[in-house]
Amino acid sequence: MAIVSSAEAGVKAAARATILQLRAPGLPTADLEREARRLVGESSLSVLISSRCDVVLACGAAGVNLPERDIRTRDARTLMGGRLVGRSVHSLEGAEAAEREGADFVIFGPVWESASHTGGGAAGTAALGRVAAAVRIPVLAIGGVTEERIAECLAAGAAGYAAIGLFA
Repeated sequence: MAIVSSAEAGVKAAARATILQLRAPGLPTADLEREARRLVGESSLSVLISSRCDVVLACGAAGVNLPERDIRTRDARTLMGGRLVGRSVHSLEGAEAAEREGADFVIFGPVWESASHTGGGAAGTAALGRVAAAVRIPVLAIGGVTEERIAECLAAGAAGYAAIGLFA
């Protein structure tokens, strides 16, 4: 599983991805909904919306990915029904909580430093491996994932990866 996560990610940029996530935290709701409808209509991939269950339901997206400090996973599950519900996490405890509350997958990281996460907060592949071994749901690596690092993510037990720069 590979997720391309970006407000600018067009359908062409996502050619290698298996899921497209629209992440645009500063975009006004009307613009976010318009972009979500465009992606859902044009993409052959399942489209997730970051953080906005209302937009998922309004535009018919496949599901939502929740930042760690967003609404509870179980509340999103109630709203989403059978749609995908994912949670971005930064710790083993976060991943375990997301699984207990009904998440379909977690995105763990940052595994490496990236353009958006600098300053030594990278968890590393050992932490990725501990998270992947501890939960039964798919764990996707995020943060500094490059072509050369995909194999490391998979070897650590990740089911896949999420990225912005890799797909740009």
